[in-house]
Amino acid sequence: MKKTIAYIALGSNLNNPEKQVEDALKFIRLIASTAVIAESSLYESTPLGFADQPNYINQVIAIETTLTAHALLRALQSIENKMGRVRKVRWGSRIIDCDIILFGNEKMATPELTIPHPEYKNRDFVLYPLAEIAPDLVLPLDRGLYDENSHLSRHIRSHYKRPR
Repeated sequence: MKKTIAYIALGSNLNNPEKQVEDALKFIRLIASTAVIAESSLYESTPLGFADQPNYINQVIAIETTLTAHALLRALQSIENKMGRVRKVRWGSRIIDCDIILFGNEKMATPELTIPHPEYKNRDFVLYPLAEIAPDLVLPLDRGLYDENSHLSRHIRSHYKRPR
């Protein structure tokens, strides 16, 4: 079976967000044919969209899996559902969010899944932790991660690493 390295962004801003991210990671470790191979520090970020909500705790992890991208998506959505995720308001508060950012070198756009994640380059709370665990990663369009991150220093006040 072909093994693929995928990067997943985790985020929460409800019910002790650090614990929610930690619990999601525990569930991800239980996904069949999948191993967590790297995990970033936790980062705090301001919310997108609705400002009247708590800050988020974010983390990016790398996994190695023999699952397909769609099978991984189903497993992650199952974890979100098990943890009580309710999908009502786009960019609203959430107990947990598990997004596939990259899945090997695959590029796809289906009604269920777009890879690479269509907004990852606009989200410092994804780029910072991704740079922490995969600084030499070559992103789609053959740009290095640090090329994408060159603008991040001016956002340091709103996105910072939290001690574990």
